[in-house]
Amino acid sequence: SFPQKNSLFRNSHQPTLDLHNMYYVYILKCSNNKTYVGCTNDLKRRLKDHSQSKVPYTKSHLPVELISYFAFNNKYKAFEFEKYLKSGSGRVFMRKRLI
Repeated sequence: SFPQKNSLFRNSHQPTLDLHNMYYVYILKCSNNKTYVGCTNDLKRRLKDHSQSKVPYTKSHLPVELISYFAFNNKYKAFEFEKYLKSGSGRVFMRKRLI
């Protein structure tokens, strides 16, 4: 017999996704054509900080353009991905696949 309609989505053992507790790794393109990689739990606020010259690196390279962002529900995974994108192999991956 088949499960009842929507019963597949009622598994109480699966964690729910809380969109308010997400962490974002983002890539900006600066006015000097270099990329900036960052991580935050409030992407809108952080982009505003960049555009208002509140971030030391990007304030002298305005305007900035958001190229890509990635959402994580685990902050440690987000920090690991940010660190990877800032590494040599991560920069190569970013240039080939993301920008």
